[in-house]
Amino acid sequence: MLEKIKKLIDVKSIITLSLTLVYCVMTLKGQMQNEFLTIYTTIIAFYFGTQYQKNTNMEYKKSE
Repeated sequence: MLEKIKKLIDVKSIITLSLTLVYCVMTLKGQMQNEFLTIYTTIIAFYFGTQYQKNTNMEYKKSE
């Protein structure tokens, strides 16, 4: 449990969580802009892509 909390404190997670919060606020206020949506989508894709790659590498090392 403590390890999961430590992982949330890295820079990628802080940026992703803060951008998600901004996205939610902008959507609720009806102020969504295409530029922000493009940047947000790119960052989210990068974040989940790197997490997937990290998990895949860890599973590969465990199976060896």
